[in-house]
Amino acid sequence: MRNVATNYDTLIQITRSLSRSRKPEEIIQMTVEKIPATLGIKGCALFLIHPETNEMELAAAYGLSQEYLNKGAVSALRSIADSLNDGPVAVYDVSDDPRIQYPEAAKKEGIASILSVPILVGDDAIGAVRVYSAETWEFTLDDVNFVQSLAQIAGILIDMSRLHQGQNEYIDVLSTMCGSPAL
Repeated sequence: MRNVATNYDTLIQITRSLSRSRKPEEIIQMTVEKIPATLGIKGCALFLIHPETNEMELAAAYGLSQEYLNKGAVSALRSIADSLNDGPVAVYDVSDDPRIQYPEAAKKEGIASILSVPILVGDDAIGAVRVYSAETWEFTLDDVNFVQSLAQIAGILIDMSRLHQGQNEYIDVLSTMCGSPAL
């Protein structure tokens, strides 16, 4: 953990960008880049749960190799599943924790500890932000709160994007039905 003031500065930067950007993928990518930079750790990934397969689909990542990112399907039911139901979960040692789905891949990647925080929309978990450190790390309450705040911002952004996309599709359908060009 670097400095609580740095965490607030990062939150301010991301919320300002949120209000300026119409591209959610830019904000999500900035989020996964800012977390490791702020905390001084290895990497970060943002996953969304596919509702039909219960697999965690990678939306954005930073500081992790393609080999690690392509290690296999990440199950929402097997990979640190508690974090989606019970809130943040910190894994101190990935080599000695049964909640890790791919412990060998994590060790090969040089990951020692993981923090998994749910992305919530209302009371529903739609994904997770995962933070990876190269050394075993006891995540502090400030670390967890910082990552949780950014996960909430990501959840709001994703929900807003889905609503906006649905609204545009509705307008297109109405325009087609009425025979007038879309606005």
